[in-house]
Amino acid sequence: MSIFSLRWLVIALLISVSNHIFAAPAQSEFANPVSKTQVDLPGTHQVEHLDELVANPNLSVAEVLEKTYARNPRQAMLHSRNSVVSAKQLMANAWLPAAPAIGLTHQNDTLGSGRGEREWQAELELPVWLPNQRNNRHKVADASKFNLDASQTSTKLQVAGQLRDALWEVAFNENNLALAKHMLSLSNKLQQDVEKRHRAGELAKTDVMLAQQEQLRAEKEQLRAEAELMHARYRYYLLTGLREVPANFEEPQSTLENYSQSPIWLEAESKVNLAQSERALAQVESREHMQVLLNMRSVKGGFDNTANESVGVKLRIPFGGEARAAPIKAAAELELGNALTERESLKMALEAAMHEAEHNLNVSRAELVLAAKQNEIAQENARLGEKSFQLGESDLVSLLRVQSQAFEAARAYTTRQIQLKWDIARYNQTVGVLP
Repeated sequence: MSIFSLRWLVIALLISVSNHIFAAPAQSEFANPVSKTQVDLPGTHQVEHLDELVANPNLSVAEVLEKTYARNPRQAMLHSRNSVVSAKQLMANAWLPAAPAIGLTHQNDTLGSGRGEREWQAELELPVWLPNQRNNRHKVADASKFNLDASQTSTKLQVAGQLRDALWEVAFNENNLALAKHMLSLSNKLQQDVEKRHRAGELAKTDVMLAQQEQLRAEKEQLRAEAELMHARYRYYLLTGLREVPANFEEPQSTLENYSQSPIWLEAESKVNLAQSERALAQVESREHMQVLLNMRSVKGGFDNTANESVGVKLRIPFGGEARAAPIKAAAELELGNALTERESLKMALEAAMHEAEHNLNVSRAELVLAAKQNEIAQENARLGEKSFQLGESDLVSLLRVQSQAFEAARAYTTRQIQLKWDIARYNQTVGVLP
């Protein structure tokens, strides 16, 4: 045998030995895969995440709204607009339309004829109000103040909408959790009854497994309902900064039938009025101010030791200036056009929201009547189904079907009850009523 053949024989033997060494642990591992992948699960499946909210009967929705509004991010913007309003009021109440100026002139012939000629002159420049300028500035200042007040109320209404949705979202998920807990309780009771009857030889093993699956499904539904409730509670906490909710936050339906008094609409109207006032002011201030100059002059002529003192008045009247006025007027027209566009866009959105609020309210009332009848029938059917199963007249599948129908009917009924109250809150939000 050659050296080359011996070398390959040794390599083959080594590979064979290595396969034999690692075969035993590999076989034992795959023989019982559960021993490597099994995870110890507790008896009740719970997630360690809890967001508590305490119902406070002494806490009103209005109080929560004030606290929520105070921490709203738009407060910084509203406070900064206060400075703008104060500045416009200061301009309207000023004595002069622009800042005055002082000028000082000196002239001599030191570098010229050298005869000792000296001249000093001091000037005071006073701008003069243009026709209707002060009156228009007062209108702009008042419109700015009104617009700021409208923006503050509009912001509070928008915060109220967020608060309403957050509160009813919590109530909605609390209802789902209560239903899920009730369903899990029924599933546990049914599972115990099926296992007991299986041990007595009345039911098959497949019925036990079916009941166990139903119990696990109900437990999963409860787990999901708890998670959604925690999310809703945390969103409420982020919005309000509170760990307590009003015990009662139902609202009576407002008697208003349109959005004409809504702060959101009034803000858009005030913005248009402000833009119109600013356009009228721009039409005036696009012209330059006429200026009055008062001067005092002291002149000493060449080879003259006596100074001549005099006082003079100068009137400066600008004319023309179309190139300067055009961009000022155009900017004011642009602001007015933007305000009108926003108002018309908001009008369409509010019209749609008003229609949906009224329609949803009517639909929810009609659905609640139907859901109540359906729930009554489903609960009676579930009671009869359970009785029939206990007497052995029906199988487990039939019982689970009627219980599932009863659960869905109960969920639909209680959900419609909450949805109707939620729709009333949304209707009040659309017409602009604060809670």
